[in-house]
Amino acid sequence: MNYRKLFAEHKIIRDLSLVQFIAYFGAWFSNVAIYTMLVDFGSTELAISVVTAMHFLPAILIAPFSGAIIDRVKIKPLMITLLSIELLMTILFLTIDDKSEIWLLMIFIFIRMSAASMFFSTEMSLLAKLLSGKPLQKANEIHSIIWSFTYAFGMAVSGFIVNAYGVKIAFIIDAFIFFTALVVFIRIDFVVKASIASDKILELIKDGFFYIKNNKIILHLIFLHSCVGLTSFDALITILAKNEYKYIISVPLAIGLSNAVRAVALMFGPILLSKYVTKENLHYLMIFQGISIILWGLVQENFYISLIALFVVGLSTTILWSFTYALLQDKCDEKYIGRVISYNDMFFMLACVLTTLFIGLMASLTSVDIITILLGVGFLAFAFYYTRILKWI
Repeated sequence: MNYRKLFAEHKIIRDLSLVQFIAYFGAWFSNVAIYTMLVDFGSTELAISVVTAMHFLPAILIAPFSGAIIDRVKIKPLMITLLSIELLMTILFLTIDDKSEIWLLMIFIFIRMSAASMFFSTEMSLLAKLLSGKPLQKANEIHSIIWSFTYAFGMAVSGFIVNAYGVKIAFIIDAFIFFTALVVFIRIDFVVKASIASDKILELIKDGFFYIKNNKIILHLIFLHSCVGLTSFDALITILAKNEYKYIISVPLAIGLSNAVRAVALMFGPILLSKYVTKENLHYLMIFQGISIILWGLVQENFYISLIALFVVGLSTTILWSFTYALLQDKCDEKYIGRVISYNDMFFMLACVLTTLFIGLMASLTSVDIITILLGVGFLAFAFYYTRILKWI
């Protein structure tokens, strides 16, 4: 099974991939504008980290409810509603004018990311209902490649747009991007098996919680997948641009280029390495990820060399994300897929939030290179953990 064959045999995967491409481009396009606006406001490293964390926090708080809703309601109307919310919140970004309104920005980000988180969980649940085994893993990889490409292209283009025309123009363009995604998705015609869950939401939440609690391998795989949250580098890259790279290149360009280089690696990583990765040797990829992050930390003072190191860091991240996700999807009963995926996303986002807050708090205590090295060591610990649970997978 390759990507071309998967697209040929499953039209719905092609259609969903197009929506992913447009919506994800919009999500990353506005990030450079948000971080540039924070720097222009003279925000502290901790404030930058808190706003960054607000991108991840919704998935943690709404996971029990979103999973039950996904397993209970019709998928297409739900996804249309969620895209509409993302569009509205993007438009409201235009109302932020000074530092005193950062709290309002965080509310808008929280609402938009709540919708984005549920949209993502719904889509991943849908893929698990449509596919299994190798096709499902390939669909996850396609999802990751699209995420990475739009991350790179969105960040890079936004960096130039923000640098040339300012954050307001970037937000206006972003609103049009989300509107396009909504129109494209509405026109998609797909049918999936109706939900088999008919209990009330609170009963579904309780049932899903006990299902996960009683299936230890599900718990292990959820925790394993959360290791990718250690690559939540947005705050770290913004701090580097603010404190180090601004003397070499403008802040929006430094943020955009750094994220773009990393994301290009995220896109090409699966193409280059995926065929070599198996369940039996996945821990070696985690070790490679950890070592590459440590090496990046050692060369961060030089902007251009750090771009090369950041590219190496990104090569293994996408495969780790898609492979661990597919392991979880395959081990989960279809009846509980929405709730399990939502809890999985909750733990993943919790790892992203903790990583981001760790970066923000440690930035006042030590240098960014030490922070980066510690994140790399975290991956080495996860590699050891995987060797301990491999026999149960």
